[in-house]
Amino acid sequence: MCCCQRMTQRKRLSNTQSSSQNKRQSMPLASQEEDDDLTFPQPSSSQVQRGLERFTPAQVDQKTAEVVQFFLVRDQKKIPVRRADLVKHVLKDYRNIYPEIMKRAARTFDQVFGLKIVEIDSKNHMYILVNKLETAEAPPIMNPTNPKTGLLFVVLSLIFMKGGAVRENLIWNTLKKLRVDAGEKHEEFGDVKKAITDEFVRQRYLEYVRIPHTEPVEFEFRWGQRAEVEVSKVKILEFMGELHDQDPQSWTQQFREAHSISGSSQTAPSSR
Repeated sequence: MCCCQRMTQRKRLSNTQSSSQNKRQSMPLASQEEDDDLTFPQPSSSQVQRGLERFTPAQVDQKTAEVVQFFLVRDQKKIPVRRADLVKHVLKDYRNIYPEIMKRAARTFDQVFGLKIVEIDSKNHMYILVNKLETAEAPPIMNPTNPKTGLLFVVLSLIFMKGGAVRENLIWNTLKKLRVDAGEKHEEFGDVKKAITDEFVRQRYLEYVRIPHTEPVEFEFRWGQRAEVEVSKVKILEFMGELHDQDPQSWTQQFREAHSISGSSQTAPSSR
């Protein structure tokens, strides 16, 4: 093979590798998350049984404790746990006994912490911790422990009362009427715009979605998966009724939606 031919082949190989890397880098984050999770097939019962035979009970207990710790650290920042991250960063060589470890972790949360693991996204296998001791009448977000929770509640209430989706500029205008300017640093909330468009979105309380066919580009907010689990729409209506001195039933659509789901309860996920 002549020198020119070898150089041409090397150039083609280099271009192919570069194209593959660029394609991976340009993939949307959601697609990358799905790809990451697809690399982990769900172990069968026989695989779990064989996997358990490789480890001592003490090793399995230790790995379960590490999973519990991983959940608790993420929960402090209200960041959902992805199965792919759990497998990659915590389970590693224990991946074949993932269902058993999740079962034991769920039992620990239930018996020791009064928490339960809830799957909020069955497609990408995302989990959060929910306080079992909180009653339906007083879900955690209704008892804010920090000022940002109050800000979040206002945004979620506006979205719910407006039918489930609200344009971004309406959120900023409404907050401005409440003397909260998204363009200025707030004494209690800090960077308001970052909290709403980034922090609450990463925590899955909000979805920040581009509106198709808008020029210039516009975005709207919707409830996120965590909000659907933690926030009582019945309580939002009662709050709005008190605020406006109005019967909650006068908001017919919202009243029907709130009470159609008020009786439903979240269950702990299967160890998928």
